[in-house]
Amino acid sequence: MKYLAAYLLLVQGGNAAPSAADIKSVIDSVGLEVDETRINSLLSSLEGKGSLDEIIAAGAQKFASVPAGGVATGGAAVGGASSGAAGAAAEEKEEEAKEESDDDMGFGLFD
Repeated sequence: MKYLAAYLLLVQGGNAAPSAADIKSVIDSVGLEVDETRINSLLSSLEGKGSLDEIIAAGAQKFASVPAGGVATGGAAVGGASSGAAGAAAEEKEEEAKEESDDDMGFGLFD
């Protein structure tokens, strides 16, 4: 992601076709490690795709076809997976409640 961010910064700054050295200099300037194979992979994936504006426009068209409303099947799968975690959390809270009641020793704040 940092390589794409550096590429986008360079394009926004006026460099229409950033090179691997340009991207490396941006990432080096903020003190991050550089993996040149990832830079080369990014540049090869963008090669021949046109301008950045065209790539973004094509991506926006793809997002337009993705349903944005509530999807019943996706919610059910997530809900089923999280119910087990919710049960474990409820058990943990019950244990904490028992432990806290032992510390109370019958004295309430407003008694």
